[in-house]
Amino acid sequence: MKQSTGLVAALASAASFATSGAFVKPLLEAGWSPAAAVSARTLSAGLLLLPFVLWSLRGRWATLWEGRWRVLGMGAIAVAFTQFAYFAAISRIPVSTALLVEYLAPLLLVLWAWVSTRRAPHAIVLLGSVLAIGGLVLVIGPGAVRAVDPVGLTLAFAAAVGCAIYFVVGARPAAGLPPVALAGAGLLLGGLTLALIGTVGLLPFTADFGDVTLLGSAVPWFVPLAVVAIFGTAIAYATGIFGAGRLGSRLASFIGLLEVVFASIFAWLLLGENLTATQLAGGVLILFGIAAVHAAPPQAAPAAAGAEAGGAAQAGGAAQAADGVPVIDDAGATDGTAASGMASAALR
Repeated sequence: MKQSTGLVAALASAASFATSGAFVKPLLEAGWSPAAAVSARTLSAGLLLLPFVLWSLRGRWATLWEGRWRVLGMGAIAVAFTQFAYFAAISRIPVSTALLVEYLAPLLLVLWAWVSTRRAPHAIVLLGSVLAIGGLVLVIGPGAVRAVDPVGLTLAFAAAVGCAIYFVVGARPAAGLPPVALAGAGLLLGGLTLALIGTVGLLPFTADFGDVTLLGSAVPWFVPLAVVAIFGTAIAYATGIFGAGRLGSRLASFIGLLEVVFASIFAWLLLGENLTATQLAGGVLILFGIAAVHAAPPQAAPAAAGAEAGGAAQAGGAAQAADGVPVIDDAGATDGTAASGMASAALR
């Protein structure tokens, strides 16, 4: 049951994130900078979730304080730092290349588990990684693999690290902090941080409050913003954190790759962009990769030495994600088709 609800939540999160491109595109075409659009959707989503945050805590403010490092990791790193690194990257390299590098996050989690546990991943996990990344290349476009500016690649890799941290923080044992509280507090913190980054000029920060064109009709600017704030941000983050907590960071991150597939489908349905056989084949490869990772046996953590270590492991064993990845101490357009749809990954 736990796996089933986690899978449903992770799939819902990937599909929700994928709506971002189709509804943010009108804002970008109307003169909004990506950083301004992301800050607005993030702050709006945080405010939308605020009543649910208050209801979930029911006055248990100590729970929020005890989970402050998770909130800080979610808001400052998973939301703000990831977006800052991504937009800095696409100022130097093509969007498709930056997307491909950022979505290496699942592979980073596999490698981290390998290094931190000193145990090689199961062969089926490695096979699933190859299939999923290969599928990702096909969906985004083989043209994304190219020699580009090394600084831009470094920034895109930093975004991949931030994306991986999103899944790791989400997979941490809750310790009484509800997923919606983590999502809402993290979005508010991340949105404020992004707005500050834009205000001081580290990223272009412009907005136009006139009407925009959405699905062929002129609508107020806040209509697409509301849609992406509700579905592409608030629901996406809340369900993603819940799913990662149920599935573990590794499996949840691989399911997250379906975002680019859903985004391509939404761009085809809503924007009339092409959906090619190559992209469909890539989506199938990603599904096979997810199935392989899901079928892999759990990787046991090395046995703790001594009675004290054993007791600590028993008390904090839940802090090891189900996929064998240790959790953190509580501390524009692409090459190829369905461009604006895949660009939703830029807006996570």
